[in-house]
Amino acid sequence: MIDLDMSPYGAFVWPAWAISAVVLAALAARVLLTARRWSADLKRLETDRPEA
Repeated sequence: MIDLDMSPYGAFVWPAWAISAVVLAALAARVLLTARRWSADLKRLETDRPEA
C-alpha cells in the first residue's frame, strides 16, 4: 500500500500539491479559452474578407 502520511511534512506537501494542481488547471483553461477566441476571430475574419 502507498504511504501518503508524510508525517511532519504533510502539512506543507499537500497544500503545495493542491496549489500546483489549481494553477495548472487555471492555465489549461486559459489556454483553451484563448484558443477558442482566436479560432472564432479567424473564422470571422475569413468570412468578412472580400474574395480576391
